[in-house]
Amino acid sequence: MTAHATRTTALHPRPLPLGQVAEQLGIEPDELLPYGPYKAKVHLSAYKRREKEPDGKLILVTAITPTKFGEGKTTTTIGLGQALGRMKKRAAIAIREPSLGPVFGIKGGATGGGQAQVVPSEDINLHFTGDFAAVEKANNLLAALIDNHLHHGNALGLDPREIQFKRCMDMNERALRQIVIGLGGKTGGVPREEVFQITAASEVMAILALARDLRDLKERFGRILVGFARDGRPVLARELKAPGPMAALMRDAVHPNLVQTLEGTPAFVHAGPFGNIATGTSSVIATRLALKLADYVVTEAGFASDLGAEKFFHIKCRVGGLTPAAAVLVATVRALKLHGGAPSDITELQKEDVGAVERGLPNLEKHIENVQSFGVPLVVAVNRFPADTDAEIEVVRKFCASKGVEVAVSEVYERGGEGGLDLAEKAIALADSGKAQFRFLYEPDEPLAQKIEKIATTIYGADGVEFTALARQKLRRLEKLGYGNSLVCIAKTQDSLSDDPKRKGRPQGFTVTIRDVNVSAGAGFVVPLAGSILTMPGLPKQPAAEGIDIDDEGTITGIF
Repeated sequence: MTAHATRTTALHPRPLPLGQVAEQLGIEPDELLPYGPYKAKVHLSAYKRREKEPDGKLILVTAITPTKFGEGKTTTTIGLGQALGRMKKRAAIAIREPSLGPVFGIKGGATGGGQAQVVPSEDINLHFTGDFAAVEKANNLLAALIDNHLHHGNALGLDPREIQFKRCMDMNERALRQIVIGLGGKTGGVPREEVFQITAASEVMAILALARDLRDLKERFGRILVGFARDGRPVLARELKAPGPMAALMRDAVHPNLVQTLEGTPAFVHAGPFGNIATGTSSVIATRLALKLADYVVTEAGFASDLGAEKFFHIKCRVGGLTPAAAVLVATVRALKLHGGAPSDITELQKEDVGAVERGLPNLEKHIENVQSFGVPLVVAVNRFPADTDAEIEVVRKFCASKGVEVAVSEVYERGGEGGLDLAEKAIALADSGKAQFRFLYEPDEPLAQKIEKIATTIYGADGVEFTALARQKLRRLEKLGYGNSLVCIAKTQDSLSDDPKRKGRPQGFTVTIRDVNVSAGAGFVVPLAGSILTMPGLPKQPAAEGIDIDDEGTITGIF
């Protein structure tokens, strides 16, 4: 078996030739840039050719507050796409690329599971088409240009203590969170403190996810805030002549990637910003193209409605000119039990406990309210596990019915698209109903602190926001420099609606603490840091990497 071969079994048949997948969407052969038999990029010209065509319906998949066991949001997204295919609908999926940090860390891969996966999964979970490497190289090229400028006279007067732009690496590496560089004497550069962040949290990744085309990508690179001069003047990347070479490194990465599900449904997998510390959505480029090619596009946003969905609505939809027609809110019985105070033990969670499910429903309630606050109709998808009982699921059904929300039981992990037909029918009915009255919760011209407070009080359910002195100082500075109209991308724990990961369910009586604020000027947003959230994760005591291996035939195992 070669390095690019795909394993086949009775459950996982050999994928279709990618040309057949492209034909489903009317993609022409000259618009494909093949990367072997089962993955390709679609040239940006494909969108230009169809720019005046009407858009399909956009369906967002989000979830309740996740737990360490995972709730199957990506699996549900893929399974829903497969179900639409079984219904003979012209459908496509648009999801993010996995980061190597989670793959080798604690979360594992991000290509779905069971009978609802995108393939070739090993390729997608590892280097795929090299997009993450391109983002990392473009990011670190700018970082190198900054330090080179300091070394060779510093004509721009950059203050080494005020460098804002950070290096990145696509791996969980806590040792790089705060380091000192330039210790090699006169030839080793200017000594200064440096911070690494994971590639998925980098501004270059955010720009890839939000850019509309190569020109827009390059222009956004030019607007990156490098740092401040000694006189307080902001210094931008274009002053270092960085946008050209950075965009050259991203020439191929900007084209969206096309693969397929196990059932041959077309899937765009492009860009990979995290949902807790970044925008948490796939690229605007891929989604806009998918909407021109398909009648229904199923996309997802990282983690729960308080993170990925909020950023999807406020940032991606605003920047990309997107209007969602419906949403799917994924919930699991075991997650509701955990939010209801059940012990965090998988054996105990597999026992029927209707009371714990009922006590966990306020978490589901809040996420329903969050989606509805944007004027988007939704269906709750209960991602069913074998141990879930009819009585437990009935509790969820009755609760949602009291809220005027339909429920579909999803069994796509076990049954693929067939297990998602009920969900697909209800999602289509919502998308076609015209009930969506999409709206934003804040306007760009509102003060930054006010935008942050609206998100915290409306979406998180906080009583208010407490800003540290440092955060307030930075907000004032950013508004004085003209960044007050930026959108807001709050970095917050995914484990709670609050900024305290230990507070489960629907927390009450809390304030959100904003300890620091960064700006991603090229991406067009500010990043308030809530609580103790970190932008460079660390590996757990027993990382997933320990279980990953490759045999003499090149078959990779252990990526889950």
